Amino acid sequence: MANRRNPMHQLTPLHEAQKIVLDSTALLGVEKVSILDALGRTLAEDIVAERDNPPWNNSAMDGFAVRWEDIKQEHAVQKPVTLRVIEDVPAGKMPSKTVGSGEAIRIMTGAPVPHGADTVLKVEDTEQTPDMVRVLKPEPQGANIRPQGEDVKKGECIIAKGTHIRPGEAGMLAVLAKSFLFVYQRPRVAILSTGDELADLDERFSDEKIINSNSYGIAAAVQEAGGIPLLLGIARDTKDALKEKIAQGLSADILVLSGGVSMGDYDFTKEVFQEIGAEMNFWKLAIRPGQPLAFGKIHGRLAFGLPGNPVSSMVTFEQLVRPAMLKMSGRRSYGRPVVEAVFQEPFSKRTDRRHFLRGVLTREDGVFKVRTTGDQGSGILTSMVKANCLIDVPTEVERLNPGDSVSVQLLSGEAWPAQTDHVHSGGHRTFCC
Repeated sequence: MANRRNPMHQLTPLHEAQKIVLDSTALLGVEKVSILDALGRTLAEDIVAERDNPPWNNSAMDGFAVRWEDIKQEHAVQKPVTLRVIEDVPAGKMPSKTVGSGEAIRIMTGAPVPHGADTVLKVEDTEQTPDMVRVLKPEPQGANIRPQGEDVKKGECIIAKGTHIRPGEAGMLAVLAKSFLFVYQRPRVAILSTGDELADLDERFSDEKIINSNSYGIAAAVQEAGGIPLLLGIARDTKDALKEKIAQGLSADILVLSGGVSMGDYDFTKEVFQEIGAEMNFWKLAIRPGQPLAFGKIHGRLAFGLPGNPVSSMVTFEQLVRPAMLKMSGRRSYGRPVVEAVFQEPFSKRTDRRHFLRGVLTREDGVFKVRTTGDQGSGILTSMVKANCLIDVPTEVERLNPGDSVSVQLLSGEAWPAQTDHVHSGGHRTFCC
């Protein structure tokens, strides 16, 4: 009989776990929001232009709309050209007259170019009176005119479905007069910490208690990924307490537990998941930090059991939960941006797990360099506070020396080194890890 992987005992490689998670993740529904609420969301419809932008030829300069035939170079060489000014057209007003031979219309930036004119002279290249303008410097035909449809043409798809809406897209939506639009819903993530040793922020606690930091770190990560965190509090170390809290969280799209997934006497997550009929895919990952990790579905909801150590929970969230959230919300890329950097210190490990070191990325003389934040213990949360990246050390690598090249995942919300021209990001169904 073939030897099949037992998810209860075997270490699952991260790339396999990521594929399992994504294959289990469905796209959420859509909702209609205002343009002011669209930033950071993912577009669920193609945005097609209903008119040209600019809607007519308009002036790129303050100056004079003229016929090029009247001002071309050979005329100016023979005799300075003087034209009669027949109208003033400020921005926001349509011209009422047509430019004829020997005539000009004074025009402001953004104003429509009048009929008959095919060139705009810059005001600084002229001498003028209220009724006349002398041409001091000729322009090529068509100069200083923004043509109709230069930016957007009617009927074109300007922003495609699946686009992540940034300030640029928001501005274009305003140009296209899209006050409301369809976007994918934001995933709701129920967050639960487990353990009798935990105390919440608003509780009175004794010296033997530790603060429940995981719920708040994960909640912040959920918000940063565009989701809606639902804090369920703390489940005490009994099966009944855990079942009750899990039941509360099943109204969300994703359930994330932290703690209780190891092999201790009071680690009930595995047992409870089995008793409530969870369909589990794996229980352990071949990574560090974050080996004890459960993933499956409970009544059709994605369920993650993250490690209890703070750093482990944040690193595993990055590698598995965040990509699932991005896929749910319609994003086309699920990974963090990645750069190649020069490692700055010696490091060694066993060749049975992929490591994610917390790092500090800098750029010197055009070269990315990275060092660790110091002690890499999974309970040292300051290693995440100091980090602006995660250093990805593959399973098969046993040793890194100063000068070796490494892949680095950029964490968001940081002031990245200048001139990050070598940054790339994961494409569709890819990861930066």
